[in-house]
Amino acid sequence: VIVAVAFFGADAKVLAFAQMKGVLLSLYVLYIIWMALVLYNVVDQTGAIGVIGSGIKQLTADKPFQLLIMGWVFASFLQGVAGFGVPIAVVGPLLLGMGFPPLVAVAVPAIGHSWSVTYGDMASSFQAMIAVTGLSGEYLAHWASLFLGVTVFMCGLAVVHVYGGFKAIRRSLLAIIIIGSAMATTQYALATNGLWTLAGFVAGMVGIVTSILVTRLPMYRRSPGDVVDTPSDGPKMSLTFALSAYIILIAIVAPAEIIGPLHKFLGSIKLSLMFPEVVTSQGWVNAAGLGKKISVFGHAGALLLYTSVLSYFVYASRGYYKPGALGRIWAKTVKSGVSTSIGIVSMVCFALTMSMSGMTNLLAEGISTVFGQAYPLFAGAIGTLGAFMTGSNTNSNVVFAQLQMSTAEISALSIPVILAAQTTGGSIGSMLAPAKILVGCSTVGLSGKEGPVLARTLSYGLIMTAIIGVLAFFNAAG
Repeated sequence: VIVAVAFFGADAKVLAFAQMKGVLLSLYVLYIIWMALVLYNVVDQTGAIGVIGSGIKQLTADKPFQLLIMGWVFASFLQGVAGFGVPIAVVGPLLLGMGFPPLVAVAVPAIGHSWSVTYGDMASSFQAMIAVTGLSGEYLAHWASLFLGVTVFMCGLAVVHVYGGFKAIRRSLLAIIIIGSAMATTQYALATNGLWTLAGFVAGMVGIVTSILVTRLPMYRRSPGDVVDTPSDGPKMSLTFALSAYIILIAIVAPAEIIGPLHKFLGSIKLSLMFPEVVTSQGWVNAAGLGKKISVFGHAGALLLYTSVLSYFVYASRGYYKPGALGRIWAKTVKSGVSTSIGIVSMVCFALTMSMSGMTNLLAEGISTVFGQAYPLFAGAIGTLGAFMTGSNTNSNVVFAQLQMSTAEISALSIPVILAAQTTGGSIGSMLAPAKILVGCSTVGLSGKEGPVLARTLSYGLIMTAIIGVLAFFNAAG
């Protein structure tokens, strides 16, 4: 704000509208995040997350394959339904209980889930990029899904390399190819057909099913003596019933997005504000127009709310909740949601202040002058840096997506390719975010020893980011 006023000529009106636009844009994203947290806690209070984890870890006695299933597939599924550190917090203790070292138990889910971040949590990161840039999801999804599809395989390879080096990779390569292909293809198919809100967690579900099939191959098959009993202090739940909330979510979201009349009906009531033209004293013009429109009943957050309510009654009808469950669901949602909301609102208002004062445009001009046609090599690194700094790909996209788009326009580079590198880099940066590593370390008894975990994930993150930069470089010619 100080820089905007002192050096870019932003007056009180420019700043006020920047904050108002920022809050409206934040509501668009926070609607998803809060309702995703509600759904996760609705499911978690039944013990269903533990049932899913226990069911998966019984599939094979092969240790690298166990890591793939838990730290790559199951962690990605959790990212698809909740995000914001949940995969590391849930999977870390499970891996520790399975006998893996604490450092591996944190590093593996941190690395393994990162490919799913952009389309995870009802595509909140992707939705943020759409909101900030004003571009359509259909325009952005193709290249984003391709780059993220490559990242699927890189994350799988890194997960087993953390544990057993290249020897473990050779043993697990067939499983990585089969499961990775299933998840990457599912994610691409859904995202490029307008169902990006489903792409992350459906890809994770497909990964779980594919993993079950792969465990039947002779090299991964378990023997009866390898079965681990599933502990339970309440009514016994099947794996299928444990997944029922997410089956309900698919049943609600798919018709709401695919069936035209229903989609139109749900989206008929929208919240928005009209903003007038404002100009800085240095002549930077912000055109008049509507702020971000929020569909009250058809938004992804609303669909998550419907799912949460229906799922609660389904689980309650079978007696899976202990007394006081509603209070615990609300308390855990608030505990996670408030801190996340403060961070996102702050970052969004920060980004809008930069944009409406002309800072973002000046940065884009400078970057395009310095790097020119080599800029795509660094586009992914900007996204990675954003997620590292803020702990969130959503925030990275909010802060840097508009800058990346402006730079691509000035340099005559492909906008969807550059933005694909941005959000893929942001996804990869999730494995490096200190905020998430702190959460993971606290769950496995490594508090105060976050440095070695970050050192382990950093090397993989930098390699993946460099590969995405090369892919962007060869595909970004305007």
